[in-house]
Amino acid sequence: MKITAFKAGKYSKEYNYKSFVPSFINKNWEINVPEINQLLEKANLRLGELNAFAIILPDVDTFIKMHIVKEATLSSRIEGTRTSIDEALMAEKDIEPEMKNDWQEVQNYIAVMNFSIKQLNKLPLSSRLLREAHKLLMKGVRGKNKMPGEFRKSQNWIGGATLKDAKFIPPAHIFIADLITDLEKFLNNEELHVPHLIKIGIAHYQFEAIHPFLDGNGRIGRLLITLYLVERNILNKPTLYFSDFIERNRQHYYANLSAVSNKGELVHWLKFFLIGVIETAETAIATFNKILLLRTKLESKAIVKLGKKIPKAQQLLAYLFRQPVVNVNDIIKVLKVTKPTANALIADFVKLKILKEQTGFKRNRSFHFEAYLKLFGK
Repeated sequence: MKITAFKAGKYSKEYNYKSFVPSFINKNWEINVPEINQLLEKANLRLGELNAFAIILPDVDTFIKMHIVKEATLSSRIEGTRTSIDEALMAEKDIEPEMKNDWQEVQNYIAVMNFSIKQLNKLPLSSRLLREAHKLLMKGVRGKNKMPGEFRKSQNWIGGATLKDAKFIPPAHIFIADLITDLEKFLNNEELHVPHLIKIGIAHYQFEAIHPFLDGNGRIGRLLITLYLVERNILNKPTLYFSDFIERNRQHYYANLSAVSNKGELVHWLKFFLIGVIETAETAIATFNKILLLRTKLESKAIVKLGKKIPKAQQLLAYLFRQPVVNVNDIIKVLKVTKPTANALIADFVKLKILKEQTGFKRNRSFHFEAYLKLFGK
């Protein structure tokens, strides 16, 4: 199948509306567009550079945690949730009551990403894994009554208040089983000679066109990209997350997806997708470089001023790169020190401008590692 000849699907007449039924995609694809091949080469080079950081960077999992928090925050924001990165790092007890629902949605997405990456050691990237992820995503939040962990049994739609004014109506539920089976086969079909980035670009479009869940499709569809790249060893660690690019290019993202369904414009979608991979990888590489520079600067020019306190200060600094929003009780627990010692360390870090107090309270104070949080677009 030439990507230039792709027919994305057809509209099916329902009771008083038309739904879109995607074509099957489990087939060999011929990439006959020079510009796509150029973008594909550049994207693979950038992913190779990003992978190098995952190999050589000490404690890379420490920094990946923040990437996951950022992804969870931005991916949820695309769906209308309003939680900042520093709020996402706070304990539930410190969140204002009116913000707890949004905060919980972000926490669920963080849990989903960690869970799904671990599950790849046990399961292939499959409908079962996606359903398990969806069940966890919907736990205790606004979508908890929308069949968590199950493909829908009724019609959904995108945009508009009703089916009559919807911008896009995915296939009727009777088509979902066959479409998901085809998608699952495509993702795992090793006999297909399709470049991995092209494969997941097509698969992401297809998942969004199927829209198999009543809620949470966008988040699961974006998660699918990272899971595929990790499963296929394109990435050694989950260091590439697409939501920042989508958030900054939201209108173009939806327009390109719609153009595939309505006009068969798969080429334009794949160009957009590959540009997104390139920019996302470049941003991640730049962030890792800035993290290394920040850590080196603080270790060599800041905490060296603390004399006998240096060993505990080093421990605290290492912890802050994992958890950049802290309170005195966190430090007592993690460093196994007394309250006076923890308070003294905090005072030193505030004086060195590593930590900044955020609440203005005398008690229950929260301290933020501002320079580090800003690297993730706080």
